[in-house]
Amino acid sequence: MAKLITVTSGKGGVGKTTTAINLGVALNYFGKEVIILDGNLTTPNVGLHLGAPIVPVSLNHVLLGKAKVSDAIYEHESGTKIIPSSLSVRELRRLNHSKLKDVGKKLRKMADYVIYDSAAGLGEEAIASIESADDIIIVTNPEIPAVTDALKASKLIEQLGKTVRGVIVTRVRGVKTEMPIANIREMLELPIIGVIPEDRNMQSALVLKDAIIHTHPKSKASRAYRMIAARIMGNNSYKEKVGIFEGLFDW
Repeated sequence: MAKLITVTSGKGGVGKTTTAINLGVALNYFGKEVIILDGNLTTPNVGLHLGAPIVPVSLNHVLLGKAKVSDAIYEHESGTKIIPSSLSVRELRRLNHSKLKDVGKKLRKMADYVIYDSAAGLGEEAIASIESADDIIIVTNPEIPAVTDALKASKLIEQLGKTVRGVIVTRVRGVKTEMPIANIREMLELPIIGVIPEDRNMQSALVLKDAIIHTHPKSKASRAYRMIAARIMGNNSYKEKVGIFEGLFDW
């Protein structure tokens, strides 16, 4: 039975989709069967990131009852499977977000891990992905506005009766103007399960329509994502050299 992990954020632009994709690919790297679902129905990006922006059958078809969930699964050349959402805006008003739970129940039988890339913010779409999850990971940047929005997201998740497994802080440059990791942990009162350093190879991976773990496996970000994936699997002894960021992980 698969574990369903929802990757969410209090605001957009913090690296939520990038994290969902690379976390899924990292788990696949360790031999796990993974399905990444684009739960951001309004502004989907998973398909764009992995070279499948337009597909014959999307998550939208499944939610509208026009297709089986198995028909909407596409396999990336790496072996990681994705369920893209449609870029079309015509059917958005007819979509029932609550059906994401039913989709999740069916996917649990098809993989070891199912990762929902939720919509950003605190709206109905994001809530549907959060309510579907076993574990929830919040993504933020080391900036006060982003961390404040992450705090709002954590409070909403708590109100929904769910538990946040931890926080991943992305785009960390290690400069004085950033919010220190210890301060983020203290403000959110949540464990920091990963710190992703700023990596210019991220943009190259986007252009190549692949995860950075594939395009630049030795990059700082790739190493950091593999360490997070290992911890999610329960392998706390797994180590990779990640420079000055090693030791900032707090499971």
